[in-house]
Amino acid sequence: MSEKIRLKKKNHAYLQVQCEDRGVLAEMSEFFTFYVPGYKFMPAYKNRVWDGKIRLIDNRTNEIYAGLYDYIEAFASAEGRGYEIEDLDDPVYGLPRSTQDPDMSFIEDIPLSAKGESIRPRDYQLEAVAHALTNKRSMLLSPTASGKSLIIYLLCRWYLDNHGGRILIVVPTTSLVEQMYGDFADYSTHDSDFNIEKAAHRIYGGQDKNNRGARIVISTWQSIYKLPTQWFREFGCVIGDEAHNFKAKSLTSVLTKCHDAEYRFGTTGTLDGTQTHKLVLEGLFGPVYHVTTTKELMDEGSLASLDINVLLLKYPDALCKELKGSKYQEEIDFLVSNESRNKFIRNLALDQSGNTLVLFQYVEKHGKPLHDLIREKVSDDRHVFFVSGGTDVEGRERVRQITEREKDAIIVASMGVFSTGINIRNIHNVIFASPSKSHIRFLQSIGRVLRKADDGRDTTLYDIADDLHWKKHKNYTLNHSAERIKIYSKEKFKFKIYEIPLK
Repeated sequence: MSEKIRLKKKNHAYLQVQCEDRGVLAEMSEFFTFYVPGYKFMPAYKNRVWDGKIRLIDNRTNEIYAGLYDYIEAFASAEGRGYEIEDLDDPVYGLPRSTQDPDMSFIEDIPLSAKGESIRPRDYQLEAVAHALTNKRSMLLSPTASGKSLIIYLLCRWYLDNHGGRILIVVPTTSLVEQMYGDFADYSTHDSDFNIEKAAHRIYGGQDKNNRGARIVISTWQSIYKLPTQWFREFGCVIGDEAHNFKAKSLTSVLTKCHDAEYRFGTTGTLDGTQTHKLVLEGLFGPVYHVTTTKELMDEGSLASLDINVLLLKYPDALCKELKGSKYQEEIDFLVSNESRNKFIRNLALDQSGNTLVLFQYVEKHGKPLHDLIREKVSDDRHVFFVSGGTDVEGRERVRQITEREKDAIIVASMGVFSTGINIRNIHNVIFASPSKSHIRFLQSIGRVLRKADDGRDTTLYDIADDLHWKKHKNYTLNHSAERIKIYSKEKFKFKIYEIPLK
């Protein structure tokens, strides 16, 4: 007789695992234990107060994220195990996994619009909504500019019509609170049954957290993660936009405090490629569902085509020899302060026609000096904008609106702000001025520049790579550029590599 693994919902966030054989539970715990990427460099590991592992089963309570049900099934049925799973029905929270058959005709009754014009959801958006509602939880993987906010809006409208609870939408930045609110207002312009001002309440920057009139709450995670569990009781649906940010403890606390949120949906354009990241997100929201890809959207004409030029800057041998063995931060400091490199980037930006976006990582060390260099040489009739974390929400929105009316502007912007907080349609050229090793930030930034320009022009991306290798020793940022090239190949983007000697 095979061993049994009994699963019961503690609430909508956690399952409780029951095994008569403690050995099975120990085996299962090991199966759901992983090293955290980069753990060796973390202070807790260095100080020997943590072993570098994340354990998805709490060995004290035998609890595991409810979204990992499919992985428990895979564990139980693996060759050599053959364990039987028994689902226990909880009188309040129901079975560990339940599905439904939603009536999708509700969408026909909602007059949808964008910029005042009537629209219809694309097939992949309808399929994503149907999948999410059928399973009551899902991690929707869909690239930037694929219309994730419309998917979220439709999920909200279905929930409001079919349930009495409230909806919590969590986003990473104040800009995205306003953007989501604005998108909902745009979609409902011709809908007399939905008033955005009455339906939705925004929380960020110390605003009122207890508005009981609105059934939709759109908030940054920073504004609510310290609130007591009781505050989250009213939410029957929780949605995490840009959900790849939900790996920090403060973010997971929001999702796990939503005990009574039966409906859990995450949206993201990319995952960071690590198993631990994927499993935590799936545990919080549900299994990953691939909505569409950037390449598919480009092929169908929904996104601008992308031409990528990798500009491999070759530095003099004497300099490469001198920098051999430098630490990562020392190499970065050298690159962002290198006069020849920065003037090359400036000249590249000035040579482009159309709106050009220059992305940087370090505000004081790189962004502001680049902005000053460009301002010194730019013609009087060409506008130059600067956007960083210090630019307030209204300022970013102003830049976005002005730029969308421009035809030949230069925007010098922080990659951190731009990758998750600002959308600009009319971008014709992008320059990655700072070396980046962040898989997610990189892909998010690409996605945000592929929205179709009003003039129909394609987008050109200039990826600045730095070759400081000496003999067999390769420098950090050269290795990072190799990783970016792997992403281009994986995503099936067209790219060319050009070697450029830098004096």
